[in-house]
Amino acid sequence: MTTDKAGRVHSRGDAQAHVAAAHAGKGQSPLLRITLYSLRHPWRAAAAIGATIIASVLQLMIPRLLGHAVDQAQGILSVGAEGAEQALFWSAMTLLAVSVARGVFTLCQNYFSESVGHHVGYELRLAFYDKVQRLPYAYHDKVHTGDLITMGLLDLDGVRMFFSTGLVRVVLLSVLIGVGAYMLLSTDVVLGLLALSFVPFVAWRSSVAQLTLRATWIVLQDKLSALTRVMEENLGGIRVVRAFSAQNFELAKFEAASEAALELSHERVGIRVRNTSIMTFSFFAAMGLVLWIGGTKVIAGEMSVGTLASFLTFMTILQMPVRQLGMMVNSFARASICGNRLFSFIDEPISIADKPGVPDLKVSKGILRFEDVRFTYPGATHPTLDGVSFEAHPGQTIGIVGAPGSGKSTLAHLIPRFYDVSGGRITIDGQDVSEVSLQSLRRSVAVVQQDSFLFTTTIENNIAYGDPWSKETKIERAAESAQLHNYIKGLPLGYDTVVGERGVSLSGGQRQRLAIARSLVLKPAVMVFDDSTAAIDAGTEHRIRSAIRRYAKDRVTLVISHRLSSLLHADMILFLEDGRIVESGSHEELLAKGGRYRALYDLQTRPDEDIHFGSAAQ
Repeated sequence: MTTDKAGRVHSRGDAQAHVAAAHAGKGQSPLLRITLYSLRHPWRAAAAIGATIIASVLQLMIPRLLGHAVDQAQGILSVGAEGAEQALFWSAMTLLAVSVARGVFTLCQNYFSESVGHHVGYELRLAFYDKVQRLPYAYHDKVHTGDLITMGLLDLDGVRMFFSTGLVRVVLLSVLIGVGAYMLLSTDVVLGLLALSFVPFVAWRSSVAQLTLRATWIVLQDKLSALTRVMEENLGGIRVVRAFSAQNFELAKFEAASEAALELSHERVGIRVRNTSIMTFSFFAAMGLVLWIGGTKVIAGEMSVGTLASFLTFMTILQMPVRQLGMMVNSFARASICGNRLFSFIDEPISIADKPGVPDLKVSKGILRFEDVRFTYPGATHPTLDGVSFEAHPGQTIGIVGAPGSGKSTLAHLIPRFYDVSGGRITIDGQDVSEVSLQSLRRSVAVVQQDSFLFTTTIENNIAYGDPWSKETKIERAAESAQLHNYIKGLPLGYDTVVGERGVSLSGGQRQRLAIARSLVLKPAVMVFDDSTAAIDAGTEHRIRSAIRRYAKDRVTLVISHRLSSLLHADMILFLEDGRIVESGSHEELLAKGGRYRALYDLQTRPDEDIHFGSAAQ
């Protein structure tokens, strides 16, 4: 593994192979898919199953050895046979050795079954995280972050544990009950049937529990997702909560969500306890019958005390697996539900992806063109953009202004294909952005948004995020253009200063300037500033614009802003209304038209006057 300047780890392993393997078996049932996925680690799975079988056989030997030792001890007491003490000693040693061996193989069973589970969890985490990285904005628009976090933790853990708590326990119980039943029935049919009489009842109660737990687990997952959403939103908006003294309200909201999950958890515990108690009672009832009928046979001389002891010992040994049968059933139910949710997410089709064999974007002149572009958000009835057309050449700055909801940010998001257009096309040097690779496109188009996200790492790593191998001089030049270099040099650790979570240790303007510097490092062909200087004072913004104009002489620059002072230098300004370009031209040309732009300009420059938009505002 190697680590780049931004602290990102580049693995030389076969991560992509693990991701591809997670997509194999699409369309199969979740349990079958998990089983086949576990068997991708054949020697670990074989070791776990082999150790389980051997440990089970050794465990079945213990009742026979114990019964034999009881008969030997009875012989010593009754007749005092010479040499019987030595035979009893060796029987005890054999019993001890078998018990130790059973313990060793049980240890191997637990180790290798957990090993398989953790390998499955590792590979599915890679596949899950890979899917999170590649799903388009449209998916994240409709799915809450808390739901994805719940899926990546609880659902994945339910799938990971299935091999050890489900499949291995099936093998264990199959050997114990199957081989044990043969041994008991071959010794005494009546006692054998009595000893196994509780098994059908337990199977029935387990089936009932499986159906009930399966249904309640789905509901519990939804309640835990809601709980995660409340916590995630509270942590993300912790400053707003403190500013409005809303701690008690947030605590009450969290308590309500937590109580709903707690009540259902109590209900699930009650279901599990009731069924376990009923199954345990049936076990002891069967043991009582064996003791009664077997004792009668011992008194009648039809059976030795050691044979009866072996029957009782076998039932005692079987008691714990029977108690775990409910856990095994729960494991199957949980794996089925969790696997269905997790694999449905992993199999989610990616609507925005590279078409087979598409070339990289080749930028020569760097001309950006919108050709009758239309776009409607999924599920919306009204188009956000409708028939937008314009052309921008390198060195040009295009200003975009309009009321909230007019489609300004949507226009910016279509250029790097955060969304695909519904109609028309967007080209760079005549190349349709949907016909080139996403990686090359997004390295050529940089979008600086108003909400600037920063990682919890150093300032240098945040600036170099898009180009982790950037030299320090390149990083510093980008920071200088963003008017941030002097501030950074004044910090005790300079560029090695670690910013807090989401950049909370920086002001809003400083975060925006850092985001601008991060984009400048890439030297893209198209730069889009989506209200990215809203939190910056006018003087600093003017210096940033001046630096960017020098920097952007050979590239297209789009500036989206509500503040018209940010657009005065633009070569062309587009006024959007209801997704259409209703006015276009330079600042002076638009003022001369006396339309919507002029009305907005007067409103911002003469706020105390009574400005009438007239028909332009309709």
